[in-house]
Amino acid sequence: MANDNYRFNPETLSYDKVEVNFKEKFKKTLYFLGTSFLFALIISFVTTKVFETGKERDLIQRNDKLKNKFVLMNKDMKQMSEILNDIQYRDNNIYRVIFEADPIPSKLKESNFDDINKFAELSNINDEDLMKETSLKINTLFKQLYIQSKSYNKVLDMALNKEKMLTCIPSIQPISNKDLKRAASGWGMRVDPIYKIPKFHYGMDFSAPIGTEIFATGNGVVKRVIRSKVGYGLHILVDHEYGYETLYAHMSKFNVKKGQRVHRGDVIGYVGSTGKSTGPHLHYEVHKNKRAVNPQNYYFQDLTAEEYEKMIEYSTNMGQSFD
Repeated sequence: MANDNYRFNPETLSYDKVEVNFKEKFKKTLYFLGTSFLFALIISFVTTKVFETGKERDLIQRNDKLKNKFVLMNKDMKQMSEILNDIQYRDNNIYRVIFEADPIPSKLKESNFDDINKFAELSNINDEDLMKETSLKINTLFKQLYIQSKSYNKVLDMALNKEKMLTCIPSIQPISNKDLKRAASGWGMRVDPIYKIPKFHYGMDFSAPIGTEIFATGNGVVKRVIRSKVGYGLHILVDHEYGYETLYAHMSKFNVKKGQRVHRGDVIGYVGSTGKSTGPHLHYEVHKNKRAVNPQNYYFQDLTAEEYEKMIEYSTNMGQSFD
C-alpha cells in the first residue's frame, strides 16, 4: 500500500510492516498543523510590515499631505499673529493715546479659550500634538481678533464723540489773565504758608481780587458744592466725564448748584479767601482718573505760545503757596 510504512528486519532478512498507533498519528498531525500555522504567521507579518498595499500607500500619502498642510497653516498663523500684534500696538499706542483711553489689559489679550475637553475628540488621531497645537493657535487668534474687534468698536465710538470729548476736557485758565493780580503758584513742592515747611502743592494758585469771576474750564456737571470753614473753604468739583474732574477752592460765592450742567467759560463762582488761605486767590486742580495732574498742561486753548511759556516760568519758580 502506498500509505504503509515498512522497516527492514535483519534477523529475518525481510521487511516488516510498521504499525503506527493513534497517539503517534495525533502527535504528527499536531506538529504539522503547528508548524504550518507558525509559518503562516511569519509570512503574514513579513507581508504586512515589508510590503505595502495600495490602500496603505494612499493613506500614507494623504497623511504626508495633511502634515505639510498643517506646517503651512502654522506659518500662515505666525504671519497673522505678527499682523495682529502690529494692530494691537497701534491700537494701544496711537488710537487710544489720541482719545486718551486706557490700553487693553495684557492678560486679556494673552488669554485664550482653554478648555480641558475641547480637544478630546483629537485624542485618538495620529499626530495628535500637531493638530492640538494648530487648533489652539487658531483658537487663540480667534479670541484676540474678537477682543481687537471690540476695541475698534470702542475707538470708533470715541472718534464719533471726539467733538463732545474736546468740549469736556479742561483747556482754559479758570481766571482771565487780565484779572490776575500776580504770578500764580504752581504744581510741585512749595512752602506751606501756615506751617512754613515744604509741602507738595497739587494744583495752581491764581491770585486775584475778591469777587473776580471764576470760569468752568470745560463742559461738565457740578458734582459737589461745599461750604467749609477749613481746608478748601467754599469749593466746587465739576465732573467733565472721560475721567476728568476740576476743583475750584477758597471761593467767596457760588454761581451754580449741585447737579447743574455747565459749559466751558460759564461763571461758576467768585474768588475769595475762605478756608485755609492767606489771601484772595483761587486754588485750581485738574484730576485725571481720580488722580491730580499738573494743571499747566491744560491751558492750551486760550493762551498764546508766549503767554503759555510765561505762565509755566512763573508757576515753576519755587516759592510759597497761598493755601
